[in-house]
Amino acid sequence: FGWGVPEDFGGSDLTTEELVLAAFELSYCAIAFRAYVGSNTGIGGAALVADGTPEQKSKYLPGIASGKIIGCFALTEPDAGSEATALKTKAVRDGDAYVLNGTKCFITNAPISNLFTVFARTNPDDPGHGGISAFLVERGTSGLDTGKPYKMMGQAGSLVSEVYFNDCRVPAENLMGGKEGVGFRTAMKALNRQRIHLAALSTGPAMRMLDEAVEYAMTRKQFGQPIGEFQVVQAMIA
Repeated sequence: FGWGVPEDFGGSDLTTEELVLAAFELSYCAIAFRAYVGSNTGIGGAALVADGTPEQKSKYLPGIASGKIIGCFALTEPDAGSEATALKTKAVRDGDAYVLNGTKCFITNAPISNLFTVFARTNPDDPGHGGISAFLVERGTSGLDTGKPYKMMGQAGSLVSEVYFNDCRVPAENLMGGKEGVGFRTAMKALNRQRIHLAALSTGPAMRMLDEAVEYAMTRKQFGQPIGEFQVVQAMIA
């Protein structure tokens, strides 16, 4: 669980290349487990590693590295997918806390997460990336709820759902990095590494399917010989 967490916090602090190799093997065997682990220490923990305060890192990273804390990355919304700056979730400062309202969707690990990295607009006068901030929201916080897991096709077994914030009151100390307006930058730092990881996620199953196809072609027989002896089957595999 700690492959992307620094050693000082109990992790392995793997390089990007090492993370890709690990993702190859995990997704080759069990793509849902890769989603579970990868979303926790990948984008679920990467934002905290990149921009968390020393206090935030000390509080949460050891748990993420050990698997006691399951994290998720709550950025995507119904009307804000690739255009992340179009997010509508709002965070309004109220004394020693921020009040969050909005909906996130397609959030991997959300049904089982106990720590949500949430991106919300703190400055309504800035419709771009400068008005977005990141927050660490713990499971059990009043006003936080998750929907039923989606029925997945490509990653069957992984737990993905919507996340709802209804007057969700988050302590100001849980503002990522202790600074407003830099949440989008934090998100991009986490996503840049995760995009390479997702390429590995796609490659691992492709390797598995090729191996399965070759094995089947060598054992399945028709007309007295393995079907792999037929040129058309060889062309399909090649």
